[in-house]
Amino acid sequence: MVVTVAFLLLSFLQTVKIANSQSFIGINYGQVADNLPPPSSTAKLLQSTSIQKVRLYGSDPAIIKALANTGIGIVIGTANGDIPGLASDPNFSKSWINTNVLPFYPASNIILITVGNEVMTSNDQNLINKLLPAMQNLQNALNDASLGGKIKVSTVHSMGVLKQSQPPSSGSFDPSYGDLMKGLLEFNSANGSPFAINPYPYFAYRSDTRPETLAFCLFQPNAGRIDGNTKIKYMNMFDAQVDAVYSALNSMGFKNVEIVVAETGWPYKGDDNDVGPSIENAKAYNGNLISHLRSMVGTPLMPGKSVDTYLFALYDEDLKPGPGSERSSGLFKTDLTMVYDGGLSTSNQSPAATPQPSPTATTTSTTTSNNNSSTSTSTSTGTGTSTSTSTGTNTININICCSNSNSSSSSSNSNSSSSSSNINKSHIEGIFLRGLLSDIDQCKSIIVRNCRRNTTTTREHKLSVYNKALPFTSRVEFRFLIPFCIS
Repeated sequence: MVVTVAFLLLSFLQTVKIANSQSFIGINYGQVADNLPPPSSTAKLLQSTSIQKVRLYGSDPAIIKALANTGIGIVIGTANGDIPGLASDPNFSKSWINTNVLPFYPASNIILITVGNEVMTSNDQNLINKLLPAMQNLQNALNDASLGGKIKVSTVHSMGVLKQSQPPSSGSFDPSYGDLMKGLLEFNSANGSPFAINPYPYFAYRSDTRPETLAFCLFQPNAGRIDGNTKIKYMNMFDAQVDAVYSALNSMGFKNVEIVVAETGWPYKGDDNDVGPSIENAKAYNGNLISHLRSMVGTPLMPGKSVDTYLFALYDEDLKPGPGSERSSGLFKTDLTMVYDGGLSTSNQSPAATPQPSPTATTTSTTTSNNNSSTSTSTSTGTGTSTSTSTGTNTININICCSNSNSSSSSSNSNSSSSSSNINKSHIEGIFLRGLLSDIDQCKSIIVRNCRRNTTTTREHKLSVYNKALPFTSRVEFRFLIPFCIS
């Protein structure tokens, strides 16, 4: 019991540290607009959120300077039009580094340089052919400045580089890219730089507007989609798209190359004929994605970690061409107020979950009061567990009774020892300590019902239990359960 409690406390402290840093949450800062606030105001705004990284499409010195000494990681980029010059002239690459990096680093925490954006799917063969030489010359320039191991170089791809993405385990690159893609991946692998991709469940929904597809794309309750090869049930499109990229990398022998989501988001407004844009959908996608990332669940093929993800976007860009949805993806207005609350504020890191029906095996009574200072919730269930939580006053009171004799499952293992009960208590304490949120009872019920009698069974079974619980509670920080349910 002492060992279990000690391990529980250590896991909790590690989880809190990781959740608070949230270095995996970034945002895109586009500038195709004529009404953006001053960079200094934006820097203050970012510091009031849980955003830890910012991606620029260029290398605006005013923005880079404004972010100095904030600790925020900065991704800067070269324009597609710079690629031929960077590829053909090493001196141009050195000049680019001397102008856009050296005057600001390390006070401004530049972490990555992206060479162009979605070049491989641009249909510009000249740019495509010169992309890798441009990356190599910039890397050499960084090496000459003794920054090669500190600032990475990569490029950003659209999902169009994949020939196949369904099912996720069959993800593969378009063979027409052939040696060009292989060369880029060899560069990523040799230099420890990420493979940056722009997955957009929004576009997947636009091509299939069934209600069940919308729920799948928005991380909302849905029946899931089974990968026929692995038998894994995917509960959201984001995981499916990211795992398709992982499978494509794996198929070419580069599964160890890190994946970074350079762009993903959902517009809150569009033209009259646009399908999908709305405040409700944008808030659901970005809010649920943020909660999913904070959970540290990862994806089915990359469990237990969250990929660095840059939300699109910080502000609307009123001068962007194309449909109205292209100009309406900002999470913040240019007056620095929120378009909607996606849960990025450091004082509100858990947006409300979508209500879901409780399973018949669990009865729940919940009362909640919200104001500017506190939130209180009380829950009781038929599993012998009760809790009351008050947030805002930093008070958590938990009363958990885990007993094998209380199990309602007819297939419960009668030979379970007391240690089994302790582990189940850890499951439940882990959930509640990470935040008592909507639909917690469904998650808890599944874990108790399945893990209580299978605490020493195979990893495959534990992973199955974990996946059963996951769709019922997208808001819970699941990292806490990984040592118990998956390892």
